[in-house]
Amino acid sequence: MDYFERKLDDKRRLTIPTELRSEFASGVVLTRGFGQYLHLYPQKVWDSEVEPALTGSILDEKTADINVRFRRGKTGAELDQKQGRVIIEQHLLEYAGIDRELVAVRAGDYFRLLPADADV
Repeated sequence: MDYFERKLDDKRRLTIPTELRSEFASGVVLTRGFGQYLHLYPQKVWDSEVEPALTGSILDEKTADINVRFRRGKTGAELDQKQGRVIIEQHLLEYAGIDRELVAVRAGDYFRLLPADADV
């Protein structure tokens, strides 16, 4: 599955489609994206691909800027295995302009979360 639409519940919980839940069994990492959207990573992808990519020389400004972007507001959570839900913190929703309805689009091994009415 490369795309899904969801409506957040009153507690800001996103329900992951049943077909994708095994991808997120290791946990979930939510971060700001490169633009005004969010990234949704399986914990194992964050640990094996993103975290190593964020290392580098402490004097490399580009690496430092990317670290700030992805670590600012970064949240990790366990996926509620029974219901397949994860809570999205309010500050991340505000950053991405997501109210209640969102779309998730696969971008390789992670998903971009955008407002349902986003013009991409």
